[in-house]
Amino acid sequence: MYKIGSIVVYGTEGLCKICDITERTFGKETSEYYVLSPLSNEAETVFVPKNNEKVLKRMRPILSRERASELLEAAPSEYGEWVENDRERQQMYKQILLCGSSEDLLMMTRALYLHQIELLERGRKLHAADERFLKEA
Repeated sequence: MYKIGSIVVYGTEGLCKICDITERTFGKETSEYYVLSPLSNEAETVFVPKNNEKVLKRMRPILSRERASELLEAAPSEYGEWVENDRERQQMYKQILLCGSSEDLLMMTRALYLHQIELLERGRKLHAADERFLKEA
């Protein structure tokens, strides 16, 4: 599916380079793994098992400039209903950051940004958790 040298987005690690595809034994199980090096911290190494669909959903190819432009043009100018319940919103945003689509990330980012503007107009700030989600997105 992915090749050595490819750049991918992996969960909250962000952009990563696939450095190797190797067999490793962790515990009693031997599996094939993608070996990722996050571009923001090349000293770190992430092992992603090729046979674990749940974990592989966190890894996706980066968008081309054309696809990113298409998404931005197609996105509605307003965001959906703001989730007032902090816990519900945080759970939803955690899931989007871990394995959401590019469209989900765009909508989340737009919602947070527009909500931030609304709050700034009233002299208020985003909650710390929302600021963190916006930064990670």
